[in-house]
Amino acid sequence: MSPLELQRLRDETPGCQSGIVHFNHAGASLPSQATLDAIVDQLQREARDGPMEAGEHGAVLVEKARRAAGQLLNAPASSIAFTSSGSTAWSMAFQALGQWRPGDRILVGRHEWGGNLASMEWAVKAGGRVEVIPCDETGAVCPKALASMIDANVKLIDLTWLPANGGLINPAEAIGEVARRHGIAYFIDAGQAVGQLPVDVQALHCDVLKSAGRKHLRGPRGTALMYVRPEFLHHLNPAQRDVLSAPWTTEGYELRDDARRFETSEVSFALLAGLGNALQEVNRLGVERTWERVLQVSQRIREALREIPGITLHDLGTAHSGLIAFNLAGWDAFELKRRLGLQRINIGANGVAYTPLDMQARGLASIARLSVSPLNNDHDIDLLIAALTALRN
Repeated sequence: MSPLELQRLRDETPGCQSGIVHFNHAGASLPSQATLDAIVDQLQREARDGPMEAGEHGAVLVEKARRAAGQLLNAPASSIAFTSSGSTAWSMAFQALGQWRPGDRILVGRHEWGGNLASMEWAVKAGGRVEVIPCDETGAVCPKALASMIDANVKLIDLTWLPANGGLINPAEAIGEVARRHGIAYFIDAGQAVGQLPVDVQALHCDVLKSAGRKHLRGPRGTALMYVRPEFLHHLNPAQRDVLSAPWTTEGYELRDDARRFETSEVSFALLAGLGNALQEVNRLGVERTWERVLQVSQRIREALREIPGITLHDLGTAHSGLIAFNLAGWDAFELKRRLGLQRINIGANGVAYTPLDMQARGLASIARLSVSPLNNDHDIDLLIAALTALRN
């Protein structure tokens, strides 16, 4: 990405003009002015023409967003559903798997998102078991160890691809090959992946994949997308239904034969208009180029952090994403986040609840987290490193 292109991206993003230094893109990134305009335009149309009447135009925008999401994931548009959050999408798909029985097994990575683990509790109460796939020597989920755990009782393999508490990139494609070989349902939590690095659901061999819109896609809060493999759809029987997801036919109510069986008729067309614009921007820029820029920026930050005495990096794996977990000696992670915020430098901070299995395994009570975007420039990095150096002293 050339300096001119980077400056254009920043010029088109109001947050980059406000004086804020934003390194919390994994929490929620900064939307472009065009994304904001798309949201406001739909709201104004609803106010002018009537909310229900403007819904016809809104529905057209949603289908554009669906096609853009399909393009990004290498999936048919009909396999994409939109929901209000990534956690909602994952929980809906999990519940749609049906009844759990004593002895059913769910295999997860040690880095599993806490919200997904919470949703698994009702399966556990029915007699199912959640079991952790061992890690390899680098701390990543081990496909060979997974293969050795497979038996007839395994009902689901679930992977958090890029965990919230660090730069690990789990081997999602290799895990998918194990799942496909044994005919086991495979869910991927790609909340930190979609929009940051290339995602090809065909290569991943996944049955369900979800991601929030507010993170690396730079869409609005209250939006998320979910991919459901078309051939897997008949295995999913959503508990929540309405006139969109299960329309009336001459034979009675019948679930849709596409991913919209997970949608409802009441949605925010304005928010989805914004998400659609954000998806189109990602596609125009090219996610491969985005990923290249993220790697450049995060590598420079990691190198600079290693030069600051008292900072400990918490990366796992051999290749690292744009999420950088660290601690600064003498500082609570949440207090460090607050103090940097007073200097208008935004970072994240995670506690045990976000990734409980991994945080407990590594003896971490909390971590500070930087997450980068193509929007970040050298000036942002210099201000961040100077602030952390000053707080160390």
